[in-house]
Amino acid sequence: FQVVESGGGLVQPGGSLTLSCVASGVTTGPYAIGWFRQAPGKEREGVSCISGYGGTIIYADSVKGRFTTFRENANNTAWLSMSNLKPEDTAVYYCAAGACIRSDGIWLGSTGMHSWGKGTLVTVSS
Repeated sequence: FQVVESGGGLVQPGGSLTLSCVASGVTTGPYAIGWFRQAPGKEREGVSCISGYGGTIIYADSVKGRFTTFRENANNTAWLSMSNLKPEDTAVYYCAAGACIRSDGIWLGSTGMHSWGKGTLVTVSS
């Protein structure tokens, strides 16, 4: 089982970009899909998580109102639609499959994720 993300690129501040995450291989899923990012010199940050059937969606405060995640299980694909992009959104973005685990209402990020993509670079710059 693996996931592969794509769709990164260079975009101007205020612009939009949509990333894709395609899952393949044998699975008893559907698994939740988490989106994460890592900027140069910074720790990996959880961006969003969507449960296996889309009933639970979680966003980091830093992207609420600007990013939207959705999925289509028939095509084993999830997307992260990003709008009003800012230079601080520049990072390598990863998707991962597993579970959206929360404790006391707080999403635990990478905990519960077991299959990771190799990442796609998003650069927000004029």
